[in-house]
Amino acid sequence: MQRMLKNVFSTFLIYDKNSPTVPDAYQWFLTNTNEIIGIHKNELSKKDTAILSAFLTPYNLNIPKPTKQELLWKERIQTSPESDIPDQGFRFIYFSYKKNQIEADIFKATIQEFFSWSVSILWENENEGIIIEQQEDHLEENISYAQISDTLMSDLFVNTKFFVGPFLYQFTGLRQHHASLLQSAQTAFTYTDKSVVTYVDAIPLDLVKNTTPYHREKISSLILQEFKNDEDFLQTIRTFIQCNLNISVTAKKLYMHRNSLQYRIDKFHEKTGIDLKAFDQAVAVYLALLSNMHIS
Repeated sequence: MQRMLKNVFSTFLIYDKNSPTVPDAYQWFLTNTNEIIGIHKNELSKKDTAILSAFLTPYNLNIPKPTKQELLWKERIQTSPESDIPDQGFRFIYFSYKKNQIEADIFKATIQEFFSWSVSILWENENEGIIIEQQEDHLEENISYAQISDTLMSDLFVNTKFFVGPFLYQFTGLRQHHASLLQSAQTAFTYTDKSVVTYVDAIPLDLVKNTTPYHREKISSLILQEFKNDEDFLQTIRTFIQCNLNISVTAKKLYMHRNSLQYRIDKFHEKTGIDLKAFDQAVAVYLALLSNMHIS
């Protein structure tokens, strides 16, 4: 195949990681033998790129070269084999950080320190991708992505966001799950500034996103009423809900006196008739807060 490509494309070359320079304006591809080949973009039409992408994997030199295990996971996602059964449960964890905050290979090496086995990372681009976590029987507790996020920030000053998916026990439908998880993660991080979001957290976000702008406006107005445009007040009740309706924790987080916080909660109850301390009513307020953030 390489000889054929060389005959067709005069700029064809095989990437040498030991080379001191990297050719500019090249489109890179990964072969099924895990070699990286390149062709100058000026020699590629859109049709050429589409054809090559059908049997080669487009590749970014700024991300680590995939391992055999990572290539196997890519194949599983593309084919969603029904006949194969995984030896253990696994889950996908989406991550993202701003471009140029950290080199991809350093990020991967840092992530690896939190795992007792060789972790697989499938890169979407140089600053986002999917970590594949396998459910090890000997682990007493799940990996803490909040801890990983804190470590990356404190040690490397990298603000990383994680979206934690559910554990799966079959490969069937893996391609759809992968696409859905990416979409849910991107939606979730437009609604929250939390560094770690789980698939459970994302369910209300998905519900709100799939509601029409008219209904989001209606929910927001009916529930929040006169507080709808009072961002300082809304931040107070949003934090109260996020702190599991705990006044002491909320007051500490907001640097607010307990009595001042209680006054605001009571005021909301008085004006709207909604009791924030009642779980079902707090859920309705939470959905209204999400709706209010994205009315249009």
